Amino acid sequence: MTSIAADKRRGLFRRKLVDRIVRILSLLALAVAVASMIWILWTVVSRGARVIDWTFLTEPSKPWGAPDPGIANALLGTLLITLGAAVMGIPPALLGGIYLAEFGKGTRLGDAIRFSANVMMGMPSVVVGLFVYALVVVATGGFSGLAGSIALAILMFPVVLRTTEDMLLMVPDSLRESALALGTTRARAAVRIICRSARGGLVTGILLAIARVSGETAPLLFTALWSDGWPRNYFTGPTANLPVLITEYSTNSPFEEQHAAGWGAALIVTMMVLLLNIATRIIFKEKHHER
Repeated sequence: MTSIAADKRRGLFRRKLVDRIVRILSLLALAVAVASMIWILWTVVSRGARVIDWTFLTEPSKPWGAPDPGIANALLGTLLITLGAAVMGIPPALLGGIYLAEFGKGTRLGDAIRFSANVMMGMPSVVVGLFVYALVVVATGGFSGLAGSIALAILMFPVVLRTTEDMLLMVPDSLRESALALGTTRARAAVRIICRSARGGLVTGILLAIARVSGETAPLLFTALWSDGWPRNYFTGPTANLPVLITEYSTNSPFEEQHAAGWGAALIVTMMVLLLNIATRIIFKEKHHER
């Protein structure tokens, strides 16, 4: 009996020791992650805030030596490219998510679409940029903002599709059964009732996808490229955008003034992504409280 009790005490001691070690390692990992994030944010804010003023936000980028350079054209070009990507990528992704959740359960086609979307979510963005470069840029004979939107739309598609499916599957089946019992078709019930019930989650998925692509650089280097002019040639010519401006100014320019402008543009991108993530958290929190 004494031996059994001693074994139990040793086993309990080992479990408590392992539990404490895991907790300590988890806290250390959390501390490293938070410290790294704070360090990055502090560096971007401290270096970028110095150059941000009204002229910086309203004037276009200019060659070295020109007075009063800014990022207005790149900011506008980023908004145009992201908007074009949302228009091209979000509607088919929503329809695909509705199909997977409401009509594709247990079907081979649904499993194939779901597997393909999962693979696309892990695809490097530079591969997508090369794909669109070969398919669109080479075929049309030039870079364009439209090609950049196509690349970002491909990156957005699987995120919105899988999020849409997950959000619709969280809607209780009793709501579907009630709609069908009243004589509503499955398609009408899915669009008018199920999607409306999950609209908070759908908006969350869309915002996450936009945040996912808003800072992508590699696809735009192969598609939209860069321009110091205003984005008037969105469909036919190189289009200014913030990610490529940051790359060009921070790594390819020998001038300190352009380095500073790159930090300022990086701060603007950081704030845009941060605001999108905050909006996503607020919407998701409101949806959670409604339930």
